[in-house]
Amino acid sequence: MRSRIELKDPSCPFCYHKIEQPKELRERKIIEFPLGVCEHCGAVYVYDVTGHNMGSAFIEALLFACNYDDSLAFSLSYGEDYADAVIGPYDIIMHKILSEKIYEDRYIRGVLIFVKLIQEFQEVAGEKVKKRIGTALPVSEKKRLHSEKFSREKVQGYVSNNNLEELIALAEEDSRVLSELQRMLYTPDENSRWRIIEILGQVCRKVGEKRPDVVSKFLSRLLESAKYPGASAWGALEAGGTIISTNPDLFGEYSEAILSFLKDKNFWKEATWAIGRIAAAKPKLVKYAFKALRSFLDEQEPALRGYAAWALGSIGFTDVIEKLKALETDKHTLTIWRDADLQEVTVAQMAKEAIEKINICRSHS
Repeated sequence: MRSRIELKDPSCPFCYHKIEQPKELRERKIIEFPLGVCEHCGAVYVYDVTGHNMGSAFIEALLFACNYDDSLAFSLSYGEDYADAVIGPYDIIMHKILSEKIYEDRYIRGVLIFVKLIQEFQEVAGEKVKKRIGTALPVSEKKRLHSEKFSREKVQGYVSNNNLEELIALAEEDSRVLSELQRMLYTPDENSRWRIIEILGQVCRKVGEKRPDVVSKFLSRLLESAKYPGASAWGALEAGGTIISTNPDLFGEYSEAILSFLKDKNFWKEATWAIGRIAAAKPKLVKYAFKALRSFLDEQEPALRGYAAWALGSIGFTDVIEKLKALETDKHTLTIWRDADLQEVTVAQMAKEAIEKINICRSHS
């Protein structure tokens, strides 16, 4: 006879008070764990759905407890500066601790990993941590967004007629709209492709306000697809940069994935444009691209030089002004998508604009 499974409300292993269901931070990451804070003792906890990523989940909990101050987190010593604990099996849907791992034909692998800093360090980061969790989003059951209204023809019609309002409304009901827009990137018509990239950014901005998890998964697939030979030429990186730029506070962590493409020469141009788009919205997300972008100013391809100058202007570091001045007589032409238009410009024009932006930034600092 099968024993009866006990369900208990999860409680903090340090103060034994009941805790709330873990939430998702509004700032999205490629690898992310839902988390929470004990209201009574300040311990933080992270949910690992598989039970196999506890090492990563522990690091996430420690970093979160330190308000993502890396230098503080990795200077702490176990036992002296913090304590940790694990409880499970935990089911986030029911928000219960189970006495066994199988419940109603579901295998429950989840665990909660706790980290509690000593009071001295809680005083350093505690209020900021509480503020972060105060704006976090409840964890939904991640139901798929499907609507009977969806069809490929309807999406294509909305795009052709520039009916953005109806397209966004459909995307909020059906996540397949994003996949269809991605498929539409595969066109030899450069102007059409850039229009789709711009539309993707606007659609994801609105969908992300209600379902950031849908946009996060789409961004992950989009950037993963760019790794395959030839895929980047069809707008994956540029679309990724555009989506990030429309809500950098929510999806800024994906900037690191964009930066990783700078390691491969085949992706330099596309990654540089994407970095420039992100930099225009939130420069600090891509500031570590500065060294690579500066070196691109010496490359033979005019588009790469022009894109690099454009991006460097938005990043705003003064160290590059002299190199940009050397391009002020560069009359080679390129096309660049900006201000919702495909424009023909010269490298010299991009360099001069970048210098002007950097000087304006410097005068305001």
